[in-house]
Amino acid sequence: MALVATVSMTLVGCAGDEGASTATPPTAPRSEPSTTESTTVAVPSTSLEPTTTRAIEGVAGADGVGDDLFPLAGNGGYDVESYELTMSWDPTTSVLDATTHIVATATENLNSFNLDLRGFEVSAVDVNGAPTEVTRNGQELVVDIGTVVAAGAPLDVAVQYSGVPELVIDPDGAQDGWIPTSKGIVAMSEPQGSPTWFPVNDHPTDKATFSLSMTVPSDLVVVSNGVPEPPVIEGELTTYVWHESHLMAPYLATVAIGPFTMTTTTTASGLPVISAVQRGLEEASAPTMARIPEMIDWLSETLGPYPFDSVGAIVVDAPDVGFAGLETQGRPVLTVVPSDDLMIHELSHQWFGDSVSVASWNEIWLNEGFASYIEALWFAHDGVITADQVYNSNSYPPPEDPFWSKPPGPDTLTDPADLFGAPVYARGAMTLHALRLEVGDDTFFEILRTWVADHADGNVTTVQFIALAEDISGQQLDELFTAW
Repeated sequence: MALVATVSMTLVGCAGDEGASTATPPTAPRSEPSTTESTTVAVPSTSLEPTTTRAIEGVAGADGVGDDLFPLAGNGGYDVESYELTMSWDPTTSVLDATTHIVATATENLNSFNLDLRGFEVSAVDVNGAPTEVTRNGQELVVDIGTVVAAGAPLDVAVQYSGVPELVIDPDGAQDGWIPTSKGIVAMSEPQGSPTWFPVNDHPTDKATFSLSMTVPSDLVVVSNGVPEPPVIEGELTTYVWHESHLMAPYLATVAIGPFTMTTTTTASGLPVISAVQRGLEEASAPTMARIPEMIDWLSETLGPYPFDSVGAIVVDAPDVGFAGLETQGRPVLTVVPSDDLMIHELSHQWFGDSVSVASWNEIWLNEGFASYIEALWFAHDGVITADQVYNSNSYPPPEDPFWSKPPGPDTLTDPADLFGAPVYARGAMTLHALRLEVGDDTFFEILRTWVADHADGNVTTVQFIALAEDISGQQLDELFTAW
């Protein structure tokens, strides 16, 4: 994510496109914990000789994974493998009609489990082909299976729902989830907005593949993650289908609906570059959009192979959202006309944040500090300014300045309102520059490339990064990391 007034070197301006506006949806309330009862049922034994029955005691899956900043984010008792979203959106009423199909595996003997879902009228929920009872408690959709699904067994879940998606206001005041643009909508869900448009196990540690089918009036275009199928036109409606075959944290899923100009090209290595720019913003966006292939090739040389099947960007006019961009997987969303530094920031997140994701939200400097430092490396590559000049300039006050003094690590990031604060970006980047000066360029870039390679599609912590840096450098780095 990049802030509107970014604490790195990003300087962006709001686009002034005129057009029909979309009414702001209602704001979602924070949820309260839910409770479910455990049951004991008899199920057939897997033994063939002799035939017997045995009792398996079922438990209720937890209503959150216990994240330090968002305790109710995610759910316990199962692991999701894939989401298949089948949706239609009516721009005149703002109603979203949808079915979400979830393929998961139980990790406990479950008689009930939770999904995160904000708002909507839920008309039906099936588990393994059987209708089930559900109750609502804030963002928690509690599914009573009616039997016990044993640990290791499949959970095949289908949820039908309809309504006007809600808008979440995060603790820092930014908008989150299903967000109106000047001519449509865009879903940007970091850190807690995914449940505003689909039922989900909403935590970065439960990555899954995604498919989206969205039907809209034919004067609109739908853009999402991954690679598209050819659109299907039926009368006045068009259905767009997108597939993300790589594992993705739920908050990185996106859909943008509006009047877009689509472009398709490739990088020098042949990677598809599929981008969408809201009509009216094409000319202003063109210089930076044209550099995406060059940026991806440079990032691949610096950090290792690009981790996904396609790349690109989505440019929308949403200047009031509270941030300038989000690293939605494979296709970042920019809410303003993009600049080069904003674009390189979001593209670098494809390695730091998307492929290598945090294990807990209070580790976010591993995303934002890294992406901010990549900006400085890009400036040097582009001949604008060196990283030494960046981090010795007045743009980055010394650590003793109170504004920057709070370290960005998990032990000190305790308030969700500080999740995207200045220390996470700027001091996080300065930590990496201090590490580079300590261990030297060759070792520093080996650390970055190894970090990406070792943890691709996984989740990470600060402790793991420090251990890797010490292992590769052969140095004791406690003093450096403690100071920064």
